[in-house]
Amino acid sequence: MSIRARLNALYGGLFLLAGAALLAVTYLLVWQSLNGRLQPYADLISLRDLRDATADEVITSIRTAQVRYRDEVLESLLTRGGLALLCVALIAVAFGWLLARSALQPVHRITEAARRIAAGHGLHERIAPTGPRDEVAELAETFNAMLDRLDRAFDGQRRFVADASHEMRTPLAVKRALIEVSITRPGASADAKQLGAELLKVNARHERLIDGLLTLADSENELTERTRTSVSDIAEHVLWQSKGIADQAGVDLHHGELAPCEVVGDPVLLERLVRNLVDNAIRHNHRGGWVDVDTRPGVLVVVNTGPKIQPFEAEGLFRPFRRLDRVATTTGERGLGLGLSIVRAITAAHGATVTATPGADGGLAVTVRFVEET
Repeated sequence: MSIRARLNALYGGLFLLAGAALLAVTYLLVWQSLNGRLQPYADLISLRDLRDATADEVITSIRTAQVRYRDEVLESLLTRGGLALLCVALIAVAFGWLLARSALQPVHRITEAARRIAAGHGLHERIAPTGPRDEVAELAETFNAMLDRLDRAFDGQRRFVADASHEMRTPLAVKRALIEVSITRPGASADAKQLGAELLKVNARHERLIDGLLTLADSENELTERTRTSVSDIAEHVLWQSKGIADQAGVDLHHGELAPCEVVGDPVLLERLVRNLVDNAIRHNHRGGWVDVDTRPGVLVVVNTGPKIQPFEAEGLFRPFRRLDRVATTTGERGLGLGLSIVRAITAAHGATVTATPGADGGLAVTVRFVEET
């Protein structure tokens, strides 16, 4: 039972118990009063009226009338009093329901705020204090204080990642320029050129890592602008752009007719979401495999063949820098471990959910469910 129902049952139950006790006490009092006051009257009659009947007959008749009168009074008290008690109890239950609703209104506001925050609307929302200074008001203040600390902590973490990533981009760009100058200058040996090419690959990997961290930090921020976007159109565009990469990896990209899937969100982040899912499905695959993309109202599904993944490992793939080292890639390069973590951050920012289900024969099926808005 909910708190409101329990409070309502408590109010109604206490009132019924009190009413029943009051009715029982009233019954006893009336019974004693009738017995105590009618007996002297019967004795008086037995002494005065002896003309038409004997004294015993008169007394018996009067006492019979007394008993009948007493039973009628008590029966009337029970029936009418019980009906009155039932009516008053129903009224008390109604008032108790309204009272519980009014008393629990602040708790409902706290619950709604927590749901909005959990749905990805950000940690900036606060509960306005209303009503008297009571336990519920203290709960709201404690909840706001907790949100303040969480907001500052997450903002600090995002700022640190963003600032560190920006600071690292400059030395990486300088390093790339120095390597390119060294391997392209006249007289550079073959060993130097080979070493420079390897260093450029490492530098490019670091640059992709920095871009991934920046995207992850940006996708975890609250969306400031939302526009109606067609995820199916984005998926079709990403599939067309990824055709060349899939051909080089020996992976077949195919999809049926993409059903309309429109959501309200950030088009840039939504494109990055679809691109990460498609790139991840191509990279963690095998030659001769396939990638299937499907959309329907409020749902995006990307399924691919590939190595076998245990069910308990699927959830860990959404953590940053989490990779399955035993899984080979079609490109021969290890991933950064940020692709699916960025996908989860983007879905959370849009109030959506993402799940990964390993296939029975290998591969992975990733499903994104958006909140449909009208």
